[in-house]
Amino acid sequence: MYCFNEEEYQKRMEWYVNARFGMFLHWGLYAIPARGEWMRSFEKLTDEEYQRYFDEFNPTDYDPKKWAHMAKQAGMKYMVLTAKHHDGFCLFDSQYTDFKSTNTRCGRDLVREYVDAVRGEGLKVGLYYSLLDWHHEDYPHFSDSAHPMYQNPDYPDEGRVWERYLEYMHNQVRELCTNYGKIDILWFDYSFGEYSGEKWGATKLVNMVRTLQPGVIIDNRLEVSGSGLGSLASGNPLPYHGDFVSPEQIIPQEGIRDVNGKPLIWEACFTMNDSWGYRLTDKYFKPASMLIKKLVECVSKGGNMLLNVGPDAKGNFPEESVHILQEIGKWMDKNSESIYGCGMSEMPRPDFGRITQKGNLLYYHIFDNTIGPIPLLGIEKKDVKKIRLISSGAEVPIANNWVSNNYPDITFADLGNNPILPDPVDTVLEVELQHQK
Repeated sequence: MYCFNEEEYQKRMEWYVNARFGMFLHWGLYAIPARGEWMRSFEKLTDEEYQRYFDEFNPTDYDPKKWAHMAKQAGMKYMVLTAKHHDGFCLFDSQYTDFKSTNTRCGRDLVREYVDAVRGEGLKVGLYYSLLDWHHEDYPHFSDSAHPMYQNPDYPDEGRVWERYLEYMHNQVRELCTNYGKIDILWFDYSFGEYSGEKWGATKLVNMVRTLQPGVIIDNRLEVSGSGLGSLASGNPLPYHGDFVSPEQIIPQEGIRDVNGKPLIWEACFTMNDSWGYRLTDKYFKPASMLIKKLVECVSKGGNMLLNVGPDAKGNFPEESVHILQEIGKWMDKNSESIYGCGMSEMPRPDFGRITQKGNLLYYHIFDNTIGPIPLLGIEKKDVKKIRLISSGAEVPIANNWVSNNYPDITFADLGNNPILPDPVDTVLEVELQHQK
C-alpha cells in the first residue's frame, strides 16, 4: 500500500525539478482529418465514421529518433507521448483491444519505438494515458458530455458495465508499466465531475503503478483537471495524489503553494499554436522568442514547461514547430545554465525581465534593455563575487560613474553604451554572490 513519504517524494522528483523543460506529443488517428484531437467529440462521429481513419493510418515517415533528437537539440530533458488519447486508439500493442497501431496498415508498436528512441538520446521517458475512452463499449456514451454520442438516444448507457471498463483501463496501464522498461513519467488525463479519484479505482491503480515502477512521477489528474491542484496542495495527500500540479494553457501568476504556503512542484503544459493534435488550418504559432521568455517565467516561479508538438499524419513535425525548436535550442545552447537546476528567487522581480536562481548564482534575464546600467535590486556591492555574461563568459563590471553613483544603495551592472542587447530575446547575466541569499 502506497503511503506518502516526504523524503522519498523529494528524491524521485529531483531529476524532474532540475530538468525544467520537456516536450509533449499529441499524436494519433486524429492527425489524418487534421482538425485536432477532440474532433470526434466536436463533430459527433460514430465509431463507424471514425473507423476510416483507423483503416488509413500508416505514418510512413514516423521516426521517433528524429523526434527525440529534435527535443534534445532544443534543450528538453524529457518527453511525454499520448500512448492513448480520449478516442481510445492505442499507439502500443495492447492485448486488451484491437483498436491499436499494430492492427493498422502501419503494423508497428509505436510506443516501443518511441521509448527506445527517447532513451537513446539520454532523455527521460513519459507516457500519457487518457482515463476517458470514446471507443470502449463499456465507457458511458449517453451521459458523458465529452463523448461523441452524448445524449444520443441510439447510444444509451444501459448495459454498459463500468467495472468492466475499469478492469480494461487498469490492465492497459499495467501493460505500459510492465512491457516498456523504466517509465519516468506517467501522465493521466483527466478527472471531472463524479469521474474523479476512486471512480477510477485510483488507490488500487496507483498502488499497482508504484509497485511496478517505484520511481515513476505521476501527474495530478487522477484527482483534477488542468484547472485543479489536487490533494498534495491540501497538506493531506491522498494515496493517489499527484506528484506535480499541471496547469494547462496558462502560467500561474506567482507559482503554486499548498495551504501552508509551501511551494509545490508544478508544470505548465501548453501548445505551440492553438491545438494539441495536428490541425492543418491552425497557423497561430507562438514565436520562439515568446516561448523562451515563457520558459524563463516558469522557472522563475518554480515550475517546469511542457511544450507540445502535434505531428502530422505521416509522423512529421510541422515545419513551424521545427523552426521554433531550433531557435529555442540556439538560445539554450548558450543559456541553459540559467534553466537547469534553477528555480525561483527571493529577489524582487526586475522591471526589465526575470530572475532564476541556483544556490548563490543569480541569473538576471534581461528582456528589455534599460536606460543606463542594469540595476541589481536587493544586492549590495560587497556581496557580489563576480558578474559574467552567461553566453560568452565575458566579465561585466559593476557600474561606477556619475549616473550609477546617484543611487548609492543600488548595485548596477555595466553592459556598456550599446543600446542593443547582446541577445535581443533574453540576455542573461550570471551574478555570483559571496554567499547564498
